[in-house]
Parts: sequence; structure tokens; C-alpha cells
Amino acid sequence: MSRKYFGTDGVRGEVGQFPITPEFVLKLGYAAGRVLVNHDRDQHPTVLIGKDTRISGYMLEAALQAGFTAAGVNVLLTGPLPTPGIAYLTRALRLSAGVMISASHNPFHDNGIKFFAEGGIKLDDKIELEIEAMLDEPLETKPSTGLGRARRIEGAAERYIEFCKSSFPNDRNLKGLKLVVDCAHGATYHIAPKVFHELGAEVIVIGGDPNGYNINDKVGATHTKTLQAAVLQHEADYGIALDGDGDRLMMVDRHGRVYDGDQLIYVIAKARVARGELKGGIVGTVMTNMGMELALKRQGVEFGRAKVGDRYVLEMLHANGWQVGGEASGHILCLDKHSTGDGIISALQVLDSLHELSADLACVCGDWQPFPQTLINVRLNGQDWKRAAQSMLEQAERALDGHGRVVLRPSGTEPVVRVMVEADAADLAEKWARAIAGAIEGK
Repeated sequence: MSRKYFGTDGVRGEVGQFPITPEFVLKLGYAAGRVLVNHDRDQHPTVLIGKDTRISGYMLEAALQAGFTAAGVNVLLTGPLPTPGIAYLTRALRLSAGVMISASHNPFHDNGIKFFAEGGIKLDDKIELEIEAMLDEPLETKPSTGLGRARRIEGAAERYIEFCKSSFPNDRNLKGLKLVVDCAHGATYHIAPKVFHELGAEVIVIGGDPNGYNINDKVGATHTKTLQAAVLQHEADYGIALDGDGDRLMMVDRHGRVYDGDQLIYVIAKARVARGELKGGIVGTVMTNMGMELALKRQGVEFGRAKVGDRYVLEMLHANGWQVGGEASGHILCLDKHSTGDGIISALQVLDSLHELSADLACVCGDWQPFPQTLINVRLNGQDWKRAAQSMLEQAERALDGHGRVVLRPSGTEPVVRVMVEADAADLAEKWARAIAGAIEGK
């Protein structure tokens, strides 16, 4: 059975347009609450609700709260807190579920709802389908004696700050490092600077003044130019870029060079290999650069590719019993440190790894160069794109054998197929990407 409302990371869209409306979000809270009650009949389940800094968070928080309490579920409200902070507190407080109101790296006019199950882990597909089925049922408010209660909790930010710091070795600190921390005017604005400062770094903050409308606006992990300029201006050692809800990471070195998720995962993996602490291999996605895969293999590290999306990386890590993986977009998972991707904790893992290797980012990542990639979006007009691409795809794969690869990926949101070719030579990547795209278009 396919999902009707849930995507790979909850429910997301433009505020005021279905499904991100007060009416639907109230019903979503009620449906999720009913499912929780059905799985926990002996008591009122309790859920945690957090949000990022979007202006629409107030409205959606109130709608969710009303839906949950109408279903007989108690609610704890944290106010602005990063997504991984909600996952942590859901586990630490032994709650039935956690909910984050955020559209991650999207602009302020979008928002979304994502759920964590008990233990701070991604919601199981089966539970998502139960919630979707319950959305088709009428909303029947519990009698007054069965309604849930809601209250704000104090100290949520401080607890999460201490958790982040605990992921860094007790016998090390960040003294002597000057860091520029870009909080994307998002949920980490009152968290990340304190974590790095309390571990000893000199911290310069940008993107730390949210006003409800400026989240991810020319700042953060999806717009690193502002951070690059700030690192050069302040002559900092590193720049740390987080996204609006704090689960992505990009870094910048003192020369202004940007390092994406692939490169940062490689740094973490290489340090763990050096310490003899890497458990199993590394999980990336079908979009992970082939240069990284070959570099890991030279280190004797096994590599697996999951579908795009951190939930699929997480699934493969659990299936293999491995600990480290992620995406070039900056979602990095270190499952021995946290149950979900966490930009702050990932940055601490990178800084600890650089200390372990006695090297900077440029030196460690100098082991490999990303293969050139060409990405072409081909708009579809009802044609059988798989059949149209088949012959040219086979030719490309024969020509690139050992020197590159092809990924064809249909969009989940628009009538487009993404043609990605990477090769050890840029002209090869472009040649075969254009040839395959042309075949799909019938040219």
C-alpha cells in the first residue's frame, strides 16, 4: 500500500495549501493520537512537539496540540529546537512519540510535520499507513474526562546542548580553534553557538537572528557563500553551516573551500579506520560520488548504496549492523552517537577526526577528487522513458565500465526524470548524459 500524504520525511508543502493547513494538521494530530492510544491503551500517551523558527510554526503547533489532546494524548511543547533535539528528548524522556514542525532547508513559506517513534527513531512505515487510514475516519473528540493535557517544558535546549557536548571525547576540547557557525536563522540559533563555545572554541555566529521569515535565506547548508565570505573575513579555522532544522552539515576550511557530506563522511571514516573503531562499512546513496566509494575501498572500507533519503540510509545501516553513513547533501548519521542525523554532532565528529588524524580538511580529503558529474532533468510527456533510454543506457554503461556510472531517477513530485552521469573525465559525463537525455526526449 502506497502512502497518500507521507513522503520520505513526513508531510511537507506550502503553508496554506493542502496539506499544510490548520484543518489538515489538526486532523493529522488527531489521527496520530488515535493510533498512539490504540497501541497504548492503559494510559494517556505523551508526545513531544518541537518546531523551527518559521512564522507558521505557531499556527501548526496549535493545530497539532488540539488534535492530539482531542484524541486523549498529552502534549509537551519545547518551542524552537532542532529536529535531532526532538529525537533525543523523545528517547531521553521515554515518550511515546516526537513531532517536529519544520520544512528543513526549504524557504519560510513551506512547512512540514515529521514524526519520531518511541526511542527517537524514524516512524515505521506500518505506523504511517495506520495514521493515513485514520485520517479517513471522522474526528470524534474524547469526552472531557478523557482529553489530553498540554504544557511547555523548561530546559529542553539546555538538555540537548549537554547531549551534543557528551558526543565529544571528555579528554579533548576545541580550544585554539576559531569557528564561524552559520545557524541558517533556524532552530539551532540558540543551541549550536553554545555547544562549540562551551567546548572551548572562539565562535563567530552568522544566521543567528531568526524573525520568522528569514530561515535559510542566503544562509545555511544550502547557501554556503555567506559562510565562505565570513570565514575569510574573520580568518577562521573552519566554518560550520547547518540548515533550518539542524540535521544537515556543510563545512568550510580557512581558504573558503566548501566540503559536502560525502567528504565529511570520508573524514569520519578515515579517523575511525585509523583508531580501529569503524564498525563494518559506510552507507551512501545512489547519488554518492564514485570518487568517494573508490577512496573508501582503498582504505579497505566496504561501501553500500541506498536509495536517496536519509531514512533509506538509516535502514541499510541497521540492516548491515553498521554505524556511519549519509548523503552529499549533509545528512550524516553516526549511530553510536545519535539515532538520527545531527548537524552539530556531525561537526563535532569531523573536528574530533581531524584532531585524531593531525590534519586539516584539505589534507584528509586530498586522498580523492570527486568524479565530474552532469545532471540533466528531462521533462516527461507520458512517454515510456525506461524503454526509450534502454539502448543508450546500455551503451553508456559499457563505455563507462570502471570509469563512471549512470543513475536515472524519476522525481517524486513532478513529471521529470533525472539523468545523472559521472565519469573520471568531465567530457565523458556530459557526452553520455546528453545522449541518454536525448534518447528519452526522442531526439
